[in-house]
Amino acid sequence: MPSARRRDLAAGARALGRLDPAGDVRLSRGPWAQERVVSVELIREYWAYHHWANRRLFGVVAALGDEAAGREIGKQFSESNLRAMLVHMYGADWFWLETWRGRPPTIVRGDPTYGLVIRTLGELRNKWDELENEQRRFLADLGEANLWRPLDGKTPEGRTFSRPLGMLLLHVPTHAAHHRSELATMLTMTSGSPPDTGINSYYRAKSEQGAPK
Repeated sequence: MPSARRRDLAAGARALGRLDPAGDVRLSRGPWAQERVVSVELIREYWAYHHWANRRLFGVVAALGDEAAGREIGKQFSESNLRAMLVHMYGADWFWLETWRGRPPTIVRGDPTYGLVIRTLGELRNKWDELENEQRRFLADLGEANLWRPLDGKTPEGRTFSRPLGMLLLHVPTHAAHHRSELATMLTMTSGSPPDTGINSYYRAKSEQGAPK
């Protein structure tokens, strides 16, 4: 390891009390440390932002109409049209909530639609509204101890995993952020740059208008 990089790691480790007597960086043993790096409060707030950001871009797509939302934009994106991208994002949220509830859906490996047949934005909005309500109820029932409960299962791609529930609760909004960036690019190509969905914009909206919708 380059000496400059080692000095940087050592400085950070020293601040966290992770240097052993020989001056080497101690790495946490096991798949995850026992440090409480997340909290239920943080998780709930991150999901409130997640819902707000998804709705903000959904509104832009809805204003274009179903015909434009179903128009092919490019195979370089995860999904080739706006509606398919939104269905994939909804499907991921639905898949993981069902998995956390102990009833993981059976889907075709690698199917970006998660086996869902949703033909219009109106149908998708109705389903997504109900899903958001179910997600809020799930989050409301969480306790701090739940975040570190190991959860074993399979990803939509068929890979097995064992992760603390709290890490998976962070994964889903982070997954959506990737696809929101694609949606923003697709919308820019289709109709112009959409509104910002960064977390600072969420807090600005929250401070100016109360809890953002």
